[in-house]
Amino acid sequence: MSRTLRNVNMKRDWGSDDSQTPILHVDMDAFFVSAELLRNPQLRGKPVAVGGGERGVVAAASYEARRFGVNSALPLFRAVRQCPDLIILPVDMRFYRELSRQIMDIFSQFTPAVEQISVDEAFLDVRSAGKLFGSPRDIAVSLRRRIKREVGVPASVGIANTKHLAKLASAYAKPDGMLLIPAHRSHDFLNELSVGDLWGIGGRSAEKLARFGITSVPDVLAAPARQLQKILGTALGGKVLALAENKDCREVVPRKCEKSIGKEHTFARDTDSVPEILRAILAESHFLGHRLRSRNMYASAVGIKVKFADFTCVTRSAAAAVPGFSGADIYRSAVSLFDRLLPLKQKVRLVGVKAERLTGAASEFQPALDADDRSGRIESALDEVRRKFGAKSAGFATLYGEDGKNTGFAF
Repeated sequence: MSRTLRNVNMKRDWGSDDSQTPILHVDMDAFFVSAELLRNPQLRGKPVAVGGGERGVVAAASYEARRFGVNSALPLFRAVRQCPDLIILPVDMRFYRELSRQIMDIFSQFTPAVEQISVDEAFLDVRSAGKLFGSPRDIAVSLRRRIKREVGVPASVGIANTKHLAKLASAYAKPDGMLLIPAHRSHDFLNELSVGDLWGIGGRSAEKLARFGITSVPDVLAAPARQLQKILGTALGGKVLALAENKDCREVVPRKCEKSIGKEHTFARDTDSVPEILRAILAESHFLGHRLRSRNMYASAVGIKVKFADFTCVTRSAAAAVPGFSGADIYRSAVSLFDRLLPLKQKVRLVGVKAERLTGAASEFQPALDADDRSGRIESALDEVRRKFGAKSAGFATLYGEDGKNTGFAF
């Protein structure tokens, strides 16, 4: 285990009262390594590090490697010296960001109050999610289960009444665990920590406090506020005292709501084949429909983008009669816009579809009395099939060739 929370009694039962603990901190365990093990399962149980690049340092290390003292920010030459059998893999941020996007999509299905603070961790405020998903503990259990099943990586969750305490709890829960700190036990938990365990108090600040005999949270609480401010400065001195008292008024600040989401396809060769272009639009439309449903969002307008062989670009958009989230609805609107560009005067290099003017809930609009939502129900059922059996377990025949192979458009 790392330096964080090293003084806490790991076997302590902190209780199960979650009635006043609406804040979750979800942290992926050794995320970069966990991601790489999805592609290299034969490396499980071995000392693995992800790193390199210009700085030549460890970005993440498996728990097997950490037993040798290999941790983040350690220079690779030292890591290899400490663990000669260390397996080093290069950083692939594009892959990690895609997994991160999938994880954040799962979070957004439980609550709109999601504050992503890095590629592998986020805060969630679940106080408004109880009627649908149960208690904070129930939600944490569901989140961990879905992340493991749908993405394949382990996650640790801390549950508390403040962001600071929830983050400490998730660190305590690692690896692959969950910890709830009831509100009435928050001070009991904090009183077992060293001052360096407080979030945002670095090693240098801890050293300054140690020179005055202040090494634990109880020491901080016993010290005069003026002394703390004299040692660390007014701002940091006040901060360390507030954290020791679990005074953290920071709210979970959701990410800005997206106004639109889009998907583009660049053809291997410029084409004027309308059927080929329509297949691309169909695939993009269903991709966007899946994204909308996973985020509980609806599109009130649809747009297309067409880039021609000479790199000129045309965009068109139109409002939807009724906001929707089905790929079929998006496709019909996109095709209607594309038809206005026919006949094509030159070959097409790229085509894209965009779902625009997004809204967060069906209750924000009045559906037509004769609205047909069969497409949405069918596609939602396909989502469930893919969720259980994998992304390639079900799809639309139009996106595959006669031999059943992916034409390049299927997802």
